[in-house]
Order: sequence, then C-alpha cells, then structure tokens
Amino acid sequence: MRNFHLAGRSTVHAQNAMVATSHPLAALAAIDVLRAGGTAADAAVAACALLGVIEPQSTGIGGDCFALLQPKGEGKIVAYNGSGRAPQAAKAEWYLERKINSIPLTSAHAVSIPGAVDAWATILRDHGKLGFDTLLQPAIKAAEEGYVVSPRIAFDWHNQFDKLKKGVNTERYLLPHGKPAAAGDVIHQPELGKTLRAIAKDGRDAFYGGAIADDMVETLRGIGGLHTLDDFAAHTTETTSPIGTLYKGHDVWQCPPNGPGITMLVMLNILSRFDLTKFAPMSIERFHLEAEAARIAYLMREQHVGDPAYVNVDVTRILTPEFAEEYGGRIRMDRVLDLPVVTPPMNPSTVYITVVDKDRNVCSFINSIAHSFGSAIVTEKTGILLQNRGGGFRIQPGHPNCIAPGKRPLHTIIPSLVTRNGRAVMPFGVMGGQYQPVGQSHVLTNMLDYGCDVQEAIDMPRGLHYEGVYQLEDGIPSEIVEGLKKLGHKTTSVVGPLGGGQAIWIDWDKGTLTGGSDPRKDGCALGY
Repeated sequence: MRNFHLAGRSTVHAQNAMVATSHPLAALAAIDVLRAGGTAADAAVAACALLGVIEPQSTGIGGDCFALLQPKGEGKIVAYNGSGRAPQAAKAEWYLERKINSIPLTSAHAVSIPGAVDAWATILRDHGKLGFDTLLQPAIKAAEEGYVVSPRIAFDWHNQFDKLKKGVNTERYLLPHGKPAAAGDVIHQPELGKTLRAIAKDGRDAFYGGAIADDMVETLRGIGGLHTLDDFAAHTTETTSPIGTLYKGHDVWQCPPNGPGITMLVMLNILSRFDLTKFAPMSIERFHLEAEAARIAYLMREQHVGDPAYVNVDVTRILTPEFAEEYGGRIRMDRVLDLPVVTPPMNPSTVYITVVDKDRNVCSFINSIAHSFGSAIVTEKTGILLQNRGGGFRIQPGHPNCIAPGKRPLHTIIPSLVTRNGRAVMPFGVMGGQYQPVGQSHVLTNMLDYGCDVQEAIDMPRGLHYEGVYQLEDGIPSEIVEGLKKLGHKTTSVVGPLGGGQAIWIDWDKGTLTGGSDPRKDGCALGY
C-alpha cells in the first residue's frame, strides 16, 4: 500500500457479480436483481429507479440518462443517449424578444423533456431479461411505504432549503412539516409511487402519454412553459457508438456529443504528453498539470461542442494528437496559461451506477436531474420532480449550444468504460456536474500512473479549476495550495466534497471483480 494513501475504506471483492452506487439500499436492490438472474442492465435500472426516490436531489424519472454497455465484457460497446430535447416552440428569438438572455434555472424553460424512462426501456430491450414490472418494485415500495433519509442526502436537502421553499409544489412534496428532511427522517411519496406503478404496468408509454404526460404539460404550461403533449410523445433515445482515446495502453470510451465525455478524452490526450510519474500524486506539479489540461479541454468544449444534430462537432479532429499538441504544447510548469475564463452554466447533481454481472456484461450508467433538486418544479398530481437540464442552453444565436426547437443541451453527465485489447477492465464514473471530466481523469491517472487500487484512486483529494478559480478539497496539503498560488492559480477551499465516484475493476485472469465507492457519498460497492 502506498504511503500517500489515507486510511479509508477497503476495496470490495467478488467472483460472480458486483455493483457500486451512491446509496447502500440501491446497491442492495441491484444485488437482489443480479442474484435473481437479472443482467447488469436490469440491476442498473432497478438501482437507478430506487435512487430516484431515495436520493431525490440527484436523480429521478424527471431527468436524463446516458449509458455504455458491453455484452460479456468483450462485445461491441453501445452508447445510449437518453437526453431530453427542448420543446418545439423553444426558439432563441422567442426568448430574446422577451428580454430573456439566459434561462432561469427554476423556470419551466429550464425543463427539457425527461429522457430517462425511455432510455431505461431502450437499454432493457437490448440488454435486459426483466421488465419494469419487476425492476421498479423497490422504488415503488420506498415511495409508498417510506424510506429513511441518509446523512449525505440530508446535507443537500438542508443546503437547498431556500430553493425548495420557492419551488412549484415543492413544499407539499419535498418539505415535510415545512422544513428540510434530516438524517433519520422517514419520507413517503405516495403520488410518485402511483406514477411508478403506472410505468411498471404500461411501460415508457405511460410516462410519455396519457395522464402522466398530461400532468407534466399542465404543470409546466401553468407556469409559462412552451411544452406540448407532442413534445413528450416524440421523445426517443439515441443509440450510437462510443468515442475514445488511448491512455497508457488502455482504451478509454465515452458517449459522443451532446454528451461532454469528449472533454475528458481531450484532457487525457493533453496529460499523455507529460510523464506524470515524474511528479508525486500529491504534488504542485500534478495538480497544476491537471488544472491546465482541464482549462484547455473546457475551453474546447465551450467553443466546439453542442448537439451534433444541429452543430458540426468535428470529433475526429478534436481527438487527434495534433489537437492535443497544439493546445497542450503551450502549458508551462512555471506559470498559469493566459486563457479566457469559461463560465459553463451548470454544476449539477447526479447518480452514477456501475454493474458487472456473472456473464461479465458490463454497464456504466448515469442518471441526473441536473442541479440539486432539478428545477424545483414538481408535477401537480403525479409527484415528478423535473430536471433543469435546459438551463445548460445558451440564448446566443450562433453559439454551438444555443437553444433551438427539439435540440438537446450540452450535458455534463458522462459514464466511462476502460478496455484493454477490446476487453472491459473498468466501467467507472465520477458524478458531480462540471467536475466529471476532471474527476474521471484524476481517478484514472491515480490508477494507471500512480498504481492506486480503485478505492485509493477514488479517495484521493481533488481539485476543480472552475470559472477562473481552483477549488481544492481540504485534504490537499497547504504547501501544495501555496505552490499553486505562486504559479498564478487563484485558489479556494470547497465547502462540499467534489463529486462522487464508483468503479469496478475486472481481473480476467483471476476471474474476480474489485469495487470501490466514494466516501463523499453514502453509497458502497457490493458483490457476491
């Protein structure tokens, strides 16, 4: 064990199957599905549906989903883009005429059509053995019979109290007794339970049509939204091939745009120009290089990435070594690069789930309602908390991420998968808004450059260079903070922890699985 590792959790080991999630009950639900013969996809959907009830600030059926799946850990990797689109009436001119220059995050305009339920159905169609009727039962039970609030979720509930007080139907649904839920409180959501029952019975069509869609549209239009039943009925999930790059002999895969996984791949391409092993994992140089690679990659994303159905995103050129050299070649070890400050309009909450089943089917799965508690708009009768992913759009004609009818916003959520010689070795993710590409790069380089196991890699202190300021976790020693300041970094300590990671390492020779789960969340890895 390396001397920089602070005593923390052990890795979790198993032979048959494994899951890692941000909540123990969700991990347990997934294991129950796997023991009953379900696939990795089945387990991920069951866990995610439950998290949509018991971790309401992060995810739910009112949000979006992306996933990477690889059959038997060596088949063709499939990318699922379950992100929602803007209403057909959402033209940039409509907003500009009304002097709306950016999308208010708690307005109906921030609500894009939720894509999660259709994505789950599509993934189960392709990779599942079980249906919604079985997989949604843990979520239904939690909503109807009640669930106990865990500490990390209570922390978010408390922090978002002011937002929830001003929300739509939030006092009724999310502020029991007029105050935020505290750790140990029992919460019931019978309306949401009834909605989940309808989806369990009639599938995705129950959500995108009928009484549930009626309620979503009526709630949104009642507060000025442009949504129609046709917008919901028209929603589909896109199935594509992943994009990837090579790092230290491993192929690293991401969903293509409008997912922002390309940001992480550009970071890796830039970092691969340097020998990180020359620097200690907890060193000024390592944190400086990570920040500079992130600043360049995020600037690239801001300038080039949007919904490829509306904008030409030259993925091939962006992922070339020449692109990394052109920008990464400017990095200096003695000072900060002079770059424009990028101000991405999102810093959301998310859940990430990774599952490997007994047949080594691999699922890297992420689901989000964007900001903590999404738009703070809950549907009137059906109890659905709606995302505010549309807040990620710009209202700037000509910008690659400018809002347009039926367009998908630039996302933040990125599931990742690492393979070697075509075989899956690690499905992993690091949730946490804008932090995700940096978090994934940090965890992966902790492993491939510094020899950490999955838990050590996740545990190690983190930093995020965001909006011109280097946000550093408390675990980063003061001498590193001072050294970064001398290079020109403006630093601050972060109040809450940065992100939350989950990972499973597959050892094909031993036939074993090794899991890690972030102590920054309430969850765990479990296997059998």
